[in-house]
Amino acid sequence: MQEVTELTSLPASTLRYWEKHFKQLEPRKDKHRNRYYTEEDIDFIKQVKYIRDDLKITRIEAIQNKLRESSGRVSHKQKTKDILLSIRNELVEIRSMI
Repeated sequence: MQEVTELTSLPASTLRYWEKHFKQLEPRKDKHRNRYYTEEDIDFIKQVKYIRDDLKITRIEAIQNKLRESSGRVSHKQKTKDILLSIRNELVEIRSMI
């Protein structure tokens, strides 16, 4: 879970909360109750985070509705945002070397 919290900048408590409210998010758990997220889980988490943070939709029901009505578009926008942020971070790193 720690890797996912670092990847998404979300606290573990938020991830656990979302697991209860989004049936699409079901990480595998081992006998010690450690969570293992798939790439699909991480993509879903990023989509929900994008809707919540960028589109400013905060109610769980409203987020679920947004996911249903625009499943592909939200995912595409989130992936585009991730790519742009990655490019920005690389450029900042290059600039610091100059």
